[in-house]
Amino acid sequence: MATLRLGDIAPDFEAETTQGRIKFHDWLGNSWGVLFSHPADFTPVCTTELGTVANYFKEFEKRNTKVIALSVDGLDSHFKWIKDINETQNTTVNFPIIADENKRIAELYDMIHPKANENFTVRSVFVIAPDKKIKLMMTYPASTGRNFDELLRVIDSLQLSAEYKVATPANWKEGEDVVIGLSVKDEDIPLKFPKGSRRIKPYLRMTPQPNK
Repeated sequence: MATLRLGDIAPDFEAETTQGRIKFHDWLGNSWGVLFSHPADFTPVCTTELGTVANYFKEFEKRNTKVIALSVDGLDSHFKWIKDINETQNTTVNFPIIADENKRIAELYDMIHPKANENFTVRSVFVIAPDKKIKLMMTYPASTGRNFDELLRVIDSLQLSAEYKVATPANWKEGEDVVIGLSVKDEDIPLKFPKGSRRIKPYLRMTPQPNK
C-alpha cells in the first residue's frame, strides 16, 4: 500500500489484544488514540516505555486519549512480558497490546523498515484524532527511548488547535501563549481572542492560551 501521510485516515483492522479482540476504529470511538509499536517483547528499552505509558495512563485519560501497543509477538509472550514490566517498572499495564504475529498490521502502517530490521517493527508512534485521521507520525531508532512527556505535549497542542484557530510555538507548554492562526484577520482578533493579543509582526500574533 501507499505510504501513510499526515491527514490520511488511519487504516482500520481487527486484532487480538491482551484485552480481547478489537476492531480498531470501533475501539477508538470518539476518543483520540495513540498507536505505538515495539520491535519485540522482552526488549529493554521498550520495557521502560510500556511501563512509562502505564504510569502516565491517567494523563492520557484526562486528554480523552486511548493508548494501544503492538508487536509481532503472540499473546502468550505479551502476557509473560507484562509480568516483567509490572515488576521492573513498579506499575500495572492497563492498556491493550496487539498480537501481530503475521505482521499484517505492521505492514498496513509501514512499521517494518528492512534497512533497520527485516523481521521486527520499528518503534513508530501514531496519534489519531476522533475523525480517525492521522495527526502525528514519529519513528524512533532502537537505541533511543521515546519521550512520552513530549507526546502528551503534542496531544495538548493538537487538541488546542483542533478547537481554536491557533498554533503552538517552539517549546510551547500547556498554559503558555499561542500563535494566532494566519486565517484570522486582525479585525477579528478581539472577538475570537478576548484575552488580548500581541502583534509582533503582521504574520506573528500571540495570545494567551484560549482555554485557560
